[in-house]
Amino acid sequence: MPDLSRRFSIQRPYHSRPEPPENYLFERCGTATLETQLESDRGRIINSAAVRRLQQKTQVFPLEHNAAVRSRLTHSLEVQQTSRFIVRTIFERLGNQAELFGLAGLERACETLVEMACLMHDIGNPPFGHFGEAAISRWFEQQLPRLAPFSRDDLAEADHALRSALLRELSNFEGNAQAIRLISQLQKLNLTYSQAACIFKYTRCATEPKPEKGTALDYLNKKPGYYFSEREFVGDMQAALEMTPGHRFPLAYLMEAADDIAYCLADLEDGVDKGILSVPDLTRLLKREFDRLRTDADDSAQKHFNNRSFAEIVDYALKRADEEPINKEHEFFVWLRVGLTHPLVDHAAQAFIDDIDAVCDGSLNRALLEDDSPCHSVVETLKRVAVRHVFSVPEVETLELQGYHIISGLLEHYQPLLALPREAFERLCSGETRGLLIESRLFHRLPNKHVKAYLSMLDQRPPLTTGAKLNEDVWERYCRCRLLQDMISGMTDQYALDEYQTLSVIGR
Repeated sequence: MPDLSRRFSIQRPYHSRPEPPENYLFERCGTATLETQLESDRGRIINSAAVRRLQQKTQVFPLEHNAAVRSRLTHSLEVQQTSRFIVRTIFERLGNQAELFGLAGLERACETLVEMACLMHDIGNPPFGHFGEAAISRWFEQQLPRLAPFSRDDLAEADHALRSALLRELSNFEGNAQAIRLISQLQKLNLTYSQAACIFKYTRCATEPKPEKGTALDYLNKKPGYYFSEREFVGDMQAALEMTPGHRFPLAYLMEAADDIAYCLADLEDGVDKGILSVPDLTRLLKREFDRLRTDADDSAQKHFNNRSFAEIVDYALKRADEEPINKEHEFFVWLRVGLTHPLVDHAAQAFIDDIDAVCDGSLNRALLEDDSPCHSVVETLKRVAVRHVFSVPEVETLELQGYHIISGLLEHYQPLLALPREAFERLCSGETRGLLIESRLFHRLPNKHVKAYLSMLDQRPPLTTGAKLNEDVWERYCRCRLLQDMISGMTDQYALDEYQTLSVIGR
């Protein structure tokens, strides 16, 4: 029988005073101490600049002035609420059996851990969401092979292999990996490893190639989960929580499920709020897509959801909207959310319990809502309708292209800093600007905290398998690339636009 209690620890990367290692695990530190430490995590997270910036990063519509449309922060609050519902449902279903799985007395701790993970789950996302990620990735993919030492072949074989791996990583910016970097290196929140592990959604280091579909743990490794620069932090976290490399922390499955439930409905609601879709059209599209997905099962009309079919839930929401004299769209989504959230939460909670062995081990190679069930068809229906009828409309595609152009343009403006030889950039860091007129002005625009993170990374040059240190030029350029990616990804949508416009005017 799995013992989840061994995955709860109050250990942090560093402590203000020494504590004996035997007091870190839940079974030794006790419920009160664990909850106190998690409350400390809650304060660190809520008061962090990374969370505050979410209020000016939009979910679907970048640079949106309509406050009713979701920001990353309001989306995260909705995910947070859904996660509480899932955790409470799990403990209600387990009842006295919670003790069998080592969960007795841990309901409040689980609720706090998952809730705070949901608040943090998007903190690594750059401005303009996935198009921001794509812009950063493509720009570095195109630029780095032209720059030494990525452009030369005079390195030792061991240096060459790691250089190629670092090039692969820098050309694949990933918000989930950036979130791990934020909490461990840039913000240095010093969270308990249990709390940090809850946002460890993917488990592959970004220097490693993507596994082929159908191989072991391919789902858990389909995206980079952390960067090479955070390998030691992740290794320490895995050791503290007895996590097998390549596996997840059990509660990360709940964070993922809450996000899946919340964002599918939210994206459609924002689309209706923007006038992209009408409620009657959305009703028709949802029913048609669900029927298409359940064709093979031949059960689309079955009452799978609390003794109601999917069509009945959608039609009832439309009926309530028709009866509402003032805010019909709001009324529709209230009842659609009520009708769908409960069965989806129930399904996620039951999947967690049914697969408790693999969940505890962190080896369940899918999302809790990713199966052949009607609930999975609901999630897929919501996603597909959003992709086809919200994300693909000209207004949204134009906004995405604008975001792509802004991020690419910003990186182009700061490219002179990346192109400098190592010795010249070292001179900038030491305050010497002679002969570096343009570069010094750009350097002065870099946030001090990111420059300090860069300097700290320089001292962490890794050893190779031969025992020697990685080539100094390779490591320094990697650190400088991280510096630029940290700066750009940390911007809000509006700040990125303002900075781009400012530098573009100067450039003219």
